[in-house]
Amino acid sequence: MYNSTYQQKINSRLGSYKIKDAGFAQRFGANISDIAEIFQYIYGKHPQAQVLFDTLLDQMCTAHLDRKAELKKRDAEKEKSGTWFLSNQLAGMSLYVDRFAGTLSGLRQKLDYFEDLGVNYLHLMPIFKSPEGESDGGYAVEDFRAIEEKLGTIHDLSDLQASMQEKGMYLMIDIVLNHTSHHHEWAKKAQAGDKEFQDYFYMFEDRRIPDEMEKDMPEIFPESSPGSFIYDERIDKWVMTVFHQYQWDLNYTNPKVFVEMLANIFYYANLGVDVLRIDAPAFIWKQIGTTCQNLPEAHKLLQMIKLCVEVATPGMALLGEAIVAPAQIMEYFGTGRFATHECDFAYNATHMAVQWDALATADTRVMLAAQSELAKKPLGASWITYTRCHDDIGLGYDDHMIEQSGYTPYLHRMYMKNHYGGVQEDSPASGALFAVNPKTQDARISGSLASLCGLEKALASKKKSAIETAIQKIILMQAHCMFLGGIPVLFYGDEMGYTNDYSYLQDPGKAYDNRWMHRPVIDWKKNKKADKVGTVENRVFSATQRLIRIRKSLDVVADLKNIDWMACHNRSVVGYERFIGEKRVYFIFNFSGQEQDLTWYAFERNGKRPSQLKDAWSGKSFAVGSDEEHLSCGPYEFFILS
Repeated sequence: MYNSTYQQKINSRLGSYKIKDAGFAQRFGANISDIAEIFQYIYGKHPQAQVLFDTLLDQMCTAHLDRKAELKKRDAEKEKSGTWFLSNQLAGMSLYVDRFAGTLSGLRQKLDYFEDLGVNYLHLMPIFKSPEGESDGGYAVEDFRAIEEKLGTIHDLSDLQASMQEKGMYLMIDIVLNHTSHHHEWAKKAQAGDKEFQDYFYMFEDRRIPDEMEKDMPEIFPESSPGSFIYDERIDKWVMTVFHQYQWDLNYTNPKVFVEMLANIFYYANLGVDVLRIDAPAFIWKQIGTTCQNLPEAHKLLQMIKLCVEVATPGMALLGEAIVAPAQIMEYFGTGRFATHECDFAYNATHMAVQWDALATADTRVMLAAQSELAKKPLGASWITYTRCHDDIGLGYDDHMIEQSGYTPYLHRMYMKNHYGGVQEDSPASGALFAVNPKTQDARISGSLASLCGLEKALASKKKSAIETAIQKIILMQAHCMFLGGIPVLFYGDEMGYTNDYSYLQDPGKAYDNRWMHRPVIDWKKNKKADKVGTVENRVFSATQRLIRIRKSLDVVADLKNIDWMACHNRSVVGYERFIGEKRVYFIFNFSGQEQDLTWYAFERNGKRPSQLKDAWSGKSFAVGSDEEHLSCGPYEFFILS
């Protein structure tokens, strides 16, 4: 909506900053009313609200001016291509720089490896300075603008980004909005008694408010960091530390914090970041009497960030790392008139979890029960799809999904924990339970893709049949998320079938956190085995390579809200169709270790069914039969039929 006061603010800044870019002026004018409305909603009663709002407007102008010409050119190319990140041409990998290639310069030397695999989208796990032994894998940031010394420098990151851009590759990095390390400059000033910086955090003189808040706040790491507050004797105050005790939560009721962190967001955008992963956005607003998660103000803050980014650095997309219940995930895409104007991406954590559920039970009904909620994702936003990531596997899908499948939720989750968590001796999986809550017995699961699929135990047994089954499971799991919708992101090492890496137990800074078992140190001699036909590494790598190649050949896989789930009439078999117009491709997956039949009736739509189908994976052709005839699906077999 046009507002003359705001337009005057824009015009004065365009003049004072000597900005003649018509596109910037247009975006500024289109968004300023919404930015002002949200800022007023959250910070209107703050005594410095008007001054800091003007600072916010100045930041957008400065960020635009700081943006290099080649990045502005890339912004224009992305805009011209439509919603660039919906494309089927994207395939990603997430990795720790030090554990994959040593340094940022070393990673730059590995770009040919990604090209060979088909990966053109890299998520670098946290690379900014964090204290040794108190880093939380890099999520306890000591300096938002300094690279961890062992990884290199900002110049090395810039060189990597430039090389990636030359190759048509995309870069994603993290920003931790919710907290800083207690070694951050702001925390040190707060510890020194500076009241201005104490207001950057949640600090209390006594336990009254912390006690009241903890009544409703669930513990994130009950084993290693119980509670949500610690006492800091240097300042004689209680400090909010929702995650680890060395991570101090930022106080977003203070607009100075928002303005400072937005400046960091623009800094990352102008490093050439294509997607900025916002860590733990569900936690950024705290309010007594609530769980301090997923509150309306958190969404308002994210919407304001998105609007500001659209004005100044429009080529950068935002990913909200909200690992929450399916219905709550949808809210991070934005609702109402802000639909697709909050976060561009979310992790499809629900589908990741129900995929593991199906593999453990040979029953896809829980997976199917989740789809009605996941289908609510708006057109124009997208998923990151994955079988594994750096984090644990949570079992947070809704009870009604489990009940709808005929199971008792508590007992079903207990089975899952036993199957994957190293409890059930006859399970093929090698994993461990993470963050066990002694009060509720809730827990999550650690373990690499290969180990959870049985490869670790199979290799130890030297049984060829067990090894074969494990490899089939690995490829099945990767295939299932490769075509589902969104950008499929491999976790490094999974493309080679890496099993659990137990070396973390020798590192005091990591030994307390068993998630490091699925964060391997890459052995490049082992990776060379991918060149030798018949090795485990060769079979897993070449299969992943083929899956990516097939994905890029199928335009129906672009994320255009174009997926229909099939009625397979067999609880072990699941299928979905991807389509554009009349063109349809059918993806069929058998999550059972037994041969299963799929009736040809499952392919019928509006009284019609295809007469002939060809599988892009095996090359086999099939004549589609009558209702009483079947497609035979071997153990852990899948088909890509068109």
